[in-house]
Amino acid sequence: MPKINGNEIRPGNVLEHNGGLWAAVKVDHVKPGKGGAFAQVEMRNLRNGSKLNERFRSADKVEKVRLEQKDQQFLYEDSGMLVLMDTNTYEQVQLPAELLGDRRPFLQDGMMVVVEYHEDEALNASLPQKVVCKIVETEPVVKGQTAANSFKPATLDNGVRVSVPPFVGQDEDIVVNTETMEYVERA
Repeated sequence: MPKINGNEIRPGNVLEHNGGLWAAVKVDHVKPGKGGAFAQVEMRNLRNGSKLNERFRSADKVEKVRLEQKDQQFLYEDSGMLVLMDTNTYEQVQLPAELLGDRRPFLQDGMMVVVEYHEDEALNASLPQKVVCKIVETEPVVKGQTAANSFKPATLDNGVRVSVPPFVGQDEDIVVNTETMEYVERA
């Protein structure tokens, strides 16, 4: 694995530090009035989700880890485990549903998921950025209420509650951003 200097760390980099794999979430470069400059790095552990703040000077060397990304198709869920299929080898793997976190309700049958592996261990899974969902419950459309930029609550077919514009009604398909869990547009 390549070693990088402490001042080359960028958000999104995966580092091997203190025997664990950490993703750099936030990086601030600090130049104090006295002493040398350093990078203040907020990191999240990829295995257990714990957070850590660490200072790296430019002379410090850190192992930068490259994760292998594989496109895999979601087949079904079985007792808290997601069963995914590698579309190249047709090999099936089981991953814990916690890998998706609060984005889990947006996972749909046959959806392509990008899974990041370090050696043979799955560390992260990400859904497509936009997903089409159906609104099952919301307030009725009120005419003349479009002047103000207001939103109303709506419940989707997967049980997630989002805010939608007043012109969107029940039983309509909408596009939802899976990262921010917000309404994007009508489908």
